[in-house]
Amino acid sequence: MGDPVTEADELLRLVRVAAAAADDKKADETLIVDVGDVFAVSDYFVITSGSNPRQVHAIADAVEEEVKNAGGPGPMRVEGLDQREWVLMDYGAFVVHVFHREQRDFYKLERLWGDRPRVEWEPMNPRHESA
Repeated sequence: MGDPVTEADELLRLVRVAAAAADDKKADETLIVDVGDVFAVSDYFVITSGSNPRQVHAIADAVEEEVKNAGGPGPMRVEGLDQREWVLMDYGAFVVHVFHREQRDFYKLERLWGDRPRVEWEPMNPRHESA
């Protein structure tokens, strides 16, 4: 008999789906940061970036679609989608930050949360690198 699924397990699964969806759109340096112990509003941040405004929008769209396809909710709030420089997707228990590369370099969220643990995740479609 398997372990019972907990809300925490389901949350982590959806966070990983969000990260994998971003990666599937060739997002750069996608990472998941566990902020639950120090941030009362959310448990996880997914931080990722695109190289141009069109890619930023495509990443945000893919995250929303794949989280819904995985049985998760739509975001409670999305900010920055029109500007396509920093899209914040608030899912309550987790937040997805999709940056344009320049904005990510400026705000450096991963440095701000550098002491927080990272969460491992797997891409939906692993990229094949040629030697």
